[in-house]
Amino acid sequence: MRVSPSVRAVQVPDENPMHPDFTSIYLVGKTNVLAIDSGEAVEHYRWMLRGYLAATEGVEVATAAITHHHADHSGNLKWVTKALDADIAVTDEAKPLLKGHLPKDRVTRMETETTFDIEGGPRIQVFHTPGHSVDSLCYYIEEEGVLFSGDTLLGSSTTTVNNLADYRATLQRLVALPNLQVICPGHGPLVNDPRERLQSYIDHRNMRERQIVEALAVGSPMTSWDIMLKLYPEINKRLRRAADNNVRVHLAQLQTDGRLIVEPGKRRRRGASTRDVEHAKQREKVIRQAKRYEKEDRRAEIAAQENPPTAEWKVPPKYELVGTAKE
Repeated sequence: MRVSPSVRAVQVPDENPMHPDFTSIYLVGKTNVLAIDSGEAVEHYRWMLRGYLAATEGVEVATAAITHHHADHSGNLKWVTKALDADIAVTDEAKPLLKGHLPKDRVTRMETETTFDIEGGPRIQVFHTPGHSVDSLCYYIEEEGVLFSGDTLLGSSTTTVNNLADYRATLQRLVALPNLQVICPGHGPLVNDPRERLQSYIDHRNMRERQIVEALAVGSPMTSWDIMLKLYPEINKRLRRAADNNVRVHLAQLQTDGRLIVEPGKRRRRGASTRDVEHAKQREKVIRQAKRYEKEDRRAEIAAQENPPTAEWKVPPKYELVGTAKE
């Protein structure tokens, strides 16, 4: 999907309720292409990206960068290097959070606040935009007005927040960008009213804080889960944990601001029995074996496309045109 003269979007369908509509990988430039985010380490992401490159691009990915370390954005970094022969660019903040996702070599360091030019492409500004995660980045092509927001702003819903004070500062920074015309989110459709959407995010956080304060003002102390149920009575149950996290983020800032009295909770002990440990080991063993079977099945399926169907025919039928048979 063409976004601007320099930007294309590979939109991968996703059934995860935390990833509304689809998850996107963006391609920037015409010769030495930059990929922004790599998608999750699931086969259909790889097929979609590879298929798009083969059918539409006629070029290869030179470098892959990410908006943040979460696996649905960074899971394919090893594969990108191995299959697409691309370099990986990551920041010092992201690198320790990417354990297991980075290849052993071809990894270069990227500054959190920098500007660079793509050969055959535009100039890209890199901003450190914490809030959703500590290492979140946004990329901006000012000349084309294109902002890549990762999970800082989504296409059709609000996002989860790790640090509310940082997140609010990030939103204020982004809404002030010059020439902002379209936001390319990590999940969901393009945002063609970028300033209005960013302002709605700012307004939404202010509204949610007021609702939490009003809920607590009724009287007796409440847990974050109780507040969440009051504020989100009709939310999809699969999103309740995420909503509870957002409530707790607001509560943390209210506590930091000296506006709350917090009654400490008591955590459960996390000791696991020998039986539980053995059960977990058996599950891991079965899962690993299932993955091996899946790989074998994929290899067999590919091999079946490359060779004649000898398993179906003892003697396969043969064909010739009428009138050419030998008398």
